[in-house]
Amino acid sequence: MVELKDITVAFSDTIACQNVSLHIQKKDIFGIVGFSGAGKSTLVRCINLLQRPDYGEVRISGQDIMKLNEKELRKKRRKISMIFQHFNLFESRSILENVIYPIRKDKISKKEKHKKALELLKLVGIKDKKDSYPSELSGGEKQRCAIARALCSNPDILLCDEATSALDPTSTQKILTLLRELNEKLDLTIVIITHEMEVVKEICNKCAVMDKGEIVEQASTIDLFSNPQQDITKEFVKKANRFWENLERLQAKNLAIDKKEILAELKYFGESTTEPFIIELYKKWEIETNILFGDIDFISGVPVGNLIVTFSGKTQNLDKVLESLEDKSITINVLGGIDGILF
Repeated sequence: MVELKDITVAFSDTIACQNVSLHIQKKDIFGIVGFSGAGKSTLVRCINLLQRPDYGEVRISGQDIMKLNEKELRKKRRKISMIFQHFNLFESRSILENVIYPIRKDKISKKEKHKKALELLKLVGIKDKKDSYPSELSGGEKQRCAIARALCSNPDILLCDEATSALDPTSTQKILTLLRELNEKLDLTIVIITHEMEVVKEICNKCAVMDKGEIVEQASTIDLFSNPQQDITKEFVKKANRFWENLERLQAKNLAIDKKEILAELKYFGESTTEPFIIELYKKWEIETNILFGDIDFISGVPVGNLIVTFSGKTQNLDKVLESLEDKSITINVLGGIDGILF
């Protein structure tokens, strides 16, 4: 659906994006995450050429849109809608009029325009606000209106530039749920720009991490959370995962463990989160397990289990246990043990 190839954008002496390449498939909810100044907003504006790259290619459904003339580009942009952090609604227009605005010049009757706008307001859950004005709406309702307006031109792609950053946690959750539903109902490809890894974890199936104008890491969201490679990715993941917070608390306590114990971090996915593998270890190997911390998180709707445990038992059996867990596709990271030192 979207292919960016070697995108480079410079402002005076500052390079905002440098040789960035991305492939976004149809129906992806693709997250681009980075700190302020990483270049992510500049990059997303290249997708609809609101920011024309100094170098590189922008292909939408295989078409190089940088070669289009102005008339052709305007037509193409109708299929690439955008929502923003601060909603960008017209304060002097009603909610219904805001939604109609993108199709105000379309060659269809006023009645048809109203009907379409009302259907979209119903779809996003604020049809009852059609005669209200933006100043009368909450932040979440304003963003729902902005989404309805963005959908009015029947886009294939929806670009979201920090679309939940101005919202409270409850409104953020509701907007992300709405975007997920729209992705499924309308076969909509969504690109989300954010500095919040919680947003990526909640909704995105794929993610790229930007730093200083470059893509430093990209993968499926599950892979990114389960096995981050770059330091900046690890930093983002830690902020969105209580597991790391609790691990650091254990480290701070400087705990010691018995010489016959192993301290390990276990991570497991999907169906394995419901398997009673802990009791199996005792039945088969007489290995006792002490759970220091555990939780089940959800990444792109997939359950991911995290455990910090100690294993105690015969040394030869401990080795067999580690092999047994790996056979069950449980990722093991031994943090300490045998020598009596934790961390």
